[in-house]
This record gives sequence, C-alpha cells and structure tokens, in this order.
Amino acid sequence: MKKGLLSLSPLLVFLVVYVVASLVAGDFYRVPISVAFLLTSIYAVCITTGKSLRERLTLFSEGAGHPDVLLMIWIFILAGAFAASAKAMGAVDATIQLTLQVLPDNLLMSGLFIAACFISLSIGTSVGTVVALTPIAAGIATATGTSVPLIVGIVVGGAFFGDNLSFISDTTIMATRTQGCKMSDKFRVNSRIVIPAAAMVLLLYMFMGSQMHAPQDIASVDVWKVLPYVVVLVTAIAGLDVLVVLLVGIILSGVVGFLHGSYDFYGWLGAMGDGILGMGELIVVTMLAGGVMSLIRHGGGISFIVRVLTRLIHGRRGAELTIGGLVMFTDFCTANNTVAILTMGPIAREIAERYGVDPRRSASLLDTFSCLAQSMIPYGAQLLMAASLAAVSPVEIIPYLYYPFVMGACALCAILLGPAKRITLN
Repeated sequence: MKKGLLSLSPLLVFLVVYVVASLVAGDFYRVPISVAFLLTSIYAVCITTGKSLRERLTLFSEGAGHPDVLLMIWIFILAGAFAASAKAMGAVDATIQLTLQVLPDNLLMSGLFIAACFISLSIGTSVGTVVALTPIAAGIATATGTSVPLIVGIVVGGAFFGDNLSFISDTTIMATRTQGCKMSDKFRVNSRIVIPAAAMVLLLYMFMGSQMHAPQDIASVDVWKVLPYVVVLVTAIAGLDVLVVLLVGIILSGVVGFLHGSYDFYGWLGAMGDGILGMGELIVVTMLAGGVMSLIRHGGGISFIVRVLTRLIHGRRGAELTIGGLVMFTDFCTANNTVAILTMGPIAREIAERYGVDPRRSASLLDTFSCLAQSMIPYGAQLLMAASLAAVSPVEIIPYLYYPFVMGACALCAILLGPAKRITLN
C-alpha cells in the first residue's frame, strides 16, 4: 500500500506545485505547466526505487518516447501547421463572415452558436474560436442592447462543442490515443451525447433571440477560403486517417492562399513554422507526462489506484461515473482539459478494461467531462480570454454557459440510463 501511494505521489506533487504556485501568483497562467511537469518528472525519477539512475532515466525516456506519445506529437505538429496556415490565408475570418451572413437577423443568437460550433469543430480549438468570435459577439451585444455576458456565453459554449468533438482537437487526440480507439468511432459515440445537447440549446437560443437584428456592416465573404475547413471536416468524418486529413488541409490552405494572394511560398512556410512552434509547450508536456506515467506504472501506482477505486465501483455505471469524476477533478486542479485527459487517461483505460466499458465510450466520457469541468472554472483559458476581450468578469459569463451544462446533464443521463451490465467489446 505504501509503495502504491509513493508511486502515485508525483501526481500530487504536480497538483501542489501548479495549483499552490498559481494561487500565490494570483494567476493560473503565470506558472508554465511545462515547468510544473519538469519538477514532477525530476521528483518521479528520484523516488523510483530498485533501479540505478541510468535505468530510471531509460524507463522515463521509454514512456516519453512511447509510440502512442510520438503519434500524438506528429498529429500536434500537423494540426499546428494546418491551423496557422489556414488562419494566415484568411480562412478563419471568411468562415466567421459566411456563417453570420447566411442566417436571418432574428436567428442571430442561434447563428452565433452555430458559428462557434462550426468554427471550433473545424479548427479544433476552443480558445481560437473564442478569440475569433468574442469581439464580434461583444459588438453585437452592444449594438442590440443585449447582455454582453449572455452573448459571450453563447460563443464560449459553442467553442466547447468543437473542443469536445473535433478530429483535430488536442482533447480528442489525447482521449482516443489513451483509450486506444479510432477518432471516427469516438466521434460517433460522442455525437450521441453532445448533438442532442446542442440541439436543445439551439432551440433555446432561437426562442431567446427571435427579436434580435444583425448589424449590416459585415464584410463580404470569399467562400473559397472556407474550403480547407470544409474538406478537413468532411474527410475526417469519412474516416480518413487524421494525419492524411491534416496534410490535405495544409496543402489546400497553401493552394488557396497562393491563388488569392494571401501569402507567397515563403509566407506559407512561415505560417506553418509558427503553428508548429505554437505547439511546442504541448509537445513538451506530452513527453514529460508520458515519462512520469511510465514511472508511476512501473511503481505500481496505476494498479494501486485502480484497486482502490474498483472497491467502490459496482458495475459499468460506477466505472463510467468514476472516469468522469476523475478527469473533472484533475481539470479543476490543472485548468487544462488536455492535461487532465493525458494524466487520467491511463487510469481510465484500466478501469474501462476491468468493467467492460467500450474504449469509444471511455474516450467520449473523458473528453466530455473534461470540457464540462473546463467551462466551470473562471481561471480557465477560454473564460479568461473571453472576459478580457469582452471587458467583463469571467464569473459573469459562467451562468450563461448553457451548452456545457446541458452537455454534462446529457452525459450523466447517458451513464445512469444506460445498461448496467458488463459490455462485450466489439
């Protein structure tokens, strides 16, 4: 028991270092999460017993360089290159303008929600969607006399739709890789939870915004610039390998950019380079976390926590609730849903395998509940960014995040109303 607790202690060290230091600084983004993981990694190497320093470092390196970790890194690199090259070409602005123009004025609230859902689903990042749409949302709120936190909450809520469901979202990548399932399969299972939630919230926004009117000064749209996002979305849903999907998106962004004079060849390369560099911290954190989890597993930490948790679990429902609760707790502590999934993913997989939870289901629950937790913390990147751009408090936005809360309720219903017996995996 003592050995199991000791091997698990790196997780506690990470939470204490990151949370305590952030609280002292008064800012959860003053402390680089990569540094917190570096200190955790050093501690994990030091407490590992029964091996020489060289052997411990080798074990750590094997975890950091595990094929699953490296595959995630290749995806991150291509995702960063695609996102940056598409943005530099003008795809983000064109997508926003097209979505806002195609809807009638009295569907403005629902239009903003659809725009946030589509953009986040296309680009795979809630933060990027918040940055792109919040200034527009705040301006519309002012022009129509509507509550700014309400309109901004629509954007932030829709941004979590894509963060949870997109094929190029880092949370989707983490969830599927840690659970060992295909992205297309996770998408189908996850859709059964989040699409009903999105439909209910969309109907609510249609009713609430029926008397609103859109501004008339939206810029003209170059629909060709939306093409890379559409192609990426369609090919990903069709089941094409994510690496190929992203490569097609990068090439198509470059071609559209050349033809429209958005950048030349070197500008395209520069945009891709910036996007890859922007993934640097996530790549470092992924490798460090992989190394730490390798040492924890070697020390029996994962087996210990699974053994303790399974004493409290009775059937599949209990296992799924435990998976959701673990990732939410970790997200509350780290303010980062990707890191929460990365940290709890191996433990969730152990629980899922023991209680017959389909990997597609466990991946879906990890992603869904991490996004729910991320929407509930005022110190999360999405709310901080939205509050800054709209000049409101993040606490003011939280009550208007209808979609994440309905999504969480749908996920909970899916667990409680689902079959209680063990599931036979396909």
